[in-house]
Amino acid sequence: MHLHYHRAVFFPPGPGLPAFSVVGYVDDQEIESYNSDVCQSVPKTEWMKKLGPEYWERETKHNQIAEIACKQQLQAIKKQFTKTQGLHVYQEIFGCELSDDGSTVAALYNMQGYNGKDLMYLDTQKWLWIPVVNEARFFTHAWNQPGTSETEKWKNYLTNTCVGQLKNILALGREDLKKKVVPEVKVWGHHQSDGVTRLYCLVYGFYPQTVHVKWMRNGVDYIPSDKMSPILPHPDGTYRIRVSVEVPQVEEDAYSCHVEHSSLQE
Repeated sequence: MHLHYHRAVFFPPGPGLPAFSVVGYVDDQEIESYNSDVCQSVPKTEWMKKLGPEYWERETKHNQIAEIACKQQLQAIKKQFTKTQGLHVYQEIFGCELSDDGSTVAALYNMQGYNGKDLMYLDTQKWLWIPVVNEARFFTHAWNQPGTSETEKWKNYLTNTCVGQLKNILALGREDLKKKVVPEVKVWGHHQSDGVTRLYCLVYGFYPQTVHVKWMRNGVDYIPSDKMSPILPHPDGTYRIRVSVEVPQVEEDAYSCHVEHSSLQE
């Protein structure tokens, strides 16, 4: 189980595109959000509401402070790059992961990006910032100085606050987070041209998100898919994916859609 937050700053902002936004997840389930249009942290599940108004007031204040800092960071990053026109995006993903039994910390991380590309990340073994591009060295050099508040801030947050918060959230939402919903499967074919058929396999209504879908020939041969949709969410909290392949029309061959999902192993 892991708790992770995605922050994004857009400049200039536009209609339907807040200048700043934060979305929190436990694994693949959205649990809270904040953006600069609403200026308030809100729960995204019923069980997160149990944390009460004081928690959400603290989260709101924390995100309001983060909004100021992230906007300043975007402006500082822009100065390190030659591009000055158009849309600029600063992104940050950070969080913590616990082992399956919750007894040990499996991972801690902070990764930052600019305009869709990796910028730098925090090595949480050595507690050093690592630049991915040369333009990030301005920041990593400054943050890697002994006693730098930026590094100490993240070390304290990831090792203490994040881990403690994840344990608390898991205690509240364990039943919902541990649920497993068996996928539904629908298959069909469409004749493309002489001797060729495109086969479709739609897998939907499953939870959790991780799933493996593949087409098989005669129950043995795996057929690489040439078209696969991303795993998309449903409003009810489940997911869907569609996988398709082109195959020759050979009467002796039988094709089947093979689905692997944790709910099918019970």
